Amino acid sequence: VVARSRKANKTTYVVQSFVMKRGRLVPGAKDVAPTENGARKRAEAVATRVPGSAAIAVVADDETGEVASIAILGTFGQVPDDFAESLTG
Repeated sequence: VVARSRKANKTTYVVQSFVMKRGRLVPGAKDVAPTENGARKRAEAVATRVPGSAAIAVVADDETGEVASIAILGTFGQVPDDFAESLTG
């Protein structure tokens, strides 16, 4: 009998900044925060230095990296119009 491990999903909180390049908003630096609240606060702070930012929760299988879900926790300042669509691919 082979023991099957249960899928272990892990949530990673990401702060994505957006910068202007050639007149367009494009993704800038990405950072990881330890908590959902931390991601929101950090994204809000980052948006004071760049045109915009977003706090994102990414739920993925800890072993395979397969993404189960992505949620936008908050956006601050300017973000690309197609940002939400670009996350779902």
